[in-house]
Amino acid sequence: MSIAPVVRTTEVKADPERAFQLFTQDMGRWWPQRMTIAKKPTVNVVIEPREGGRWYEEDADGGQTPWGKVLVWAPPERLLLAWQINAQFAYDPQLVTELELTFLPRKGGGTSVRLEHRNLERLGVDAPRVAEQLRGGWPGIVDSYTTYVAERL
Repeated sequence: MSIAPVVRTTEVKADPERAFQLFTQDMGRWWPQRMTIAKKPTVNVVIEPREGGRWYEEDADGGQTPWGKVLVWAPPERLLLAWQINAQFAYDPQLVTELELTFLPRKGGGTSVRLEHRNLERLGVDAPRVAEQLRGGWPGIVDSYTTYVAERL
């Protein structure tokens, strides 16, 4: 079974370096609170800035809920994350779907940011259902990022 990746593209007025920085360093500020998996309210989302780095959310008590890890850290052009969240929206260290972000300069200024969530068939029998949920969820998350960048310029 093969499932088409979820793809979402946005354009921001920031240059690629700034767009990449705001995506990675400020994720906890723009990521929608309702789109987390921790049992307690999230206060931050962290991407450790290196290949092999962790990707996780933090709660107010300092607890950490892993989401995945950094597979490729290539600022300002590319970020590849292992999304290790299963069909029940819980962390699964044995599962890896990929979330790739590219940050390409636009002619005339700004950046085209492309998100691709792929290898969704790895979610098993629930893959079609989860893919549809992700198709509905990623647009709002990307829009939240786009708004955050616009407010920082």
